[in-house]
Amino acid sequence: MRRRQFILALGGAAATWPLAARAQQVGKIPRIGFMGNSTAAMEANLIGPFRDGLRELGYEEGRNLIIEFRWAEGKYDRFPALIAELLAAKVDVIVTAGTPATLAIKKATSTVPLVFIAVGDPVGTGIVPSLARPGGNITGLSSIAPDLEGKRLELLREVVPKLAYVAFFLNPANAFHAVSMRQARVAAQSLGIKLQTLEVEKSEQLDGAFAAIVKEKPDALLILADRVFLHNRKRMMEFATQQRLPSVNAYRELVEAGGLMSYGPSYEDMHRRAAVYVDKIIKGAKPADLPIEQPTKFTLYINLKAAKALGLTVPPTLLARADEVIE
Repeated sequence: MRRRQFILALGGAAATWPLAARAQQVGKIPRIGFMGNSTAAMEANLIGPFRDGLRELGYEEGRNLIIEFRWAEGKYDRFPALIAELLAAKVDVIVTAGTPATLAIKKATSTVPLVFIAVGDPVGTGIVPSLARPGGNITGLSSIAPDLEGKRLELLREVVPKLAYVAFFLNPANAFHAVSMRQARVAAQSLGIKLQTLEVEKSEQLDGAFAAIVKEKPDALLILADRVFLHNRKRMMEFATQQRLPSVNAYRELVEAGGLMSYGPSYEDMHRRAAVYVDKIIKGAKPADLPIEQPTKFTLYINLKAAKALGLTVPPTLLARADEVIE
C-alpha cells in the first residue's frame, strides 16, 4: 500500500511539475524598461550593443528577458508619460541615456532600479551623492571627462588653423550643459576663440539658431551631446554643409550625417557595458552598491569626404589618431 501510494504520488507530481515549473519561469522573467530619447531607428546603433551585451550574458528576448521600449522622439516633455507607462508595466529595472532622462526618472521613482548611460556629471547635477557609492536606486555609466570641450575646440583648430569664432549649440534643459559651457568658455579664452552661444531646447527652435548663425557668420560649429541634436542630426548637418561650416560633434552619428568630426566617450561601449549593470541588478545586486563607471574609451571619427567638400586639409597626424575615417 505504501509503495502504491508512493508511486501514485510520484506520478501526480511528475504530471504537475512541468506546468508549475513553466509558471515559475514565466513569473521570473525579468522585464527591462528602456526609455530612448529619440526613435528606434535613430538609436539602432546604440540599442544593438546593449542587446549584444545582454546576449553575451545569456539573455534572449522573449525567452528569459522582456524589454519594454519607449521613445521620446527628441521631445523631453514626453518623459513623464513614458516613465508612467514603464512603471505601470512593472519593469524590474529602467535603462536610459543622458542627464535629462535620468533626472526625470529620478523624480518619478525612488524604488525601481535605474541604470543610466552617458550622464555627464551625475554628482554635480544632483543625480547621486557619490560615484563610488551612489546610494538609492540609481547607478550606471558616466561620460564625465575633464576638459572635453577644450579638446574638441583644439581638434577644430588643427583642421582650421585660423579658427576664431565658433557657434556653440547647447540645450538649456540639459543640466550638464551648464558644466560644458563653463569648460568651453575657459578653453575658448585660452585658445583665443570667440563663442556664439545658441540655446536650443526643442526642434522648433533650430530655425532661429540657423538664422543667428547666418547673421553672425562663425567659422565652425561645436555641438554638444544632447538627444535633441541627435534626433535632428540630418537637418543640422545639411545646414552646416550648405553654409560650408566645419563641425566638431559629440556623436559619431552627426559625422555619418555629413559633419566633419566627432570626439568623445564611446557611447556604443557604454551601452554594451550597461548590460552588465542590468544583469547584476536582476541577480540581486543593489544599485546603491554598484559604483558608477567613468569612460575609459574615447573615439575620434573624421569625415574626409566632408573635409574635401569644405576645402579643408586634415593633417596626417590627426588622421592617424582617428578611430575611423569616412572617405
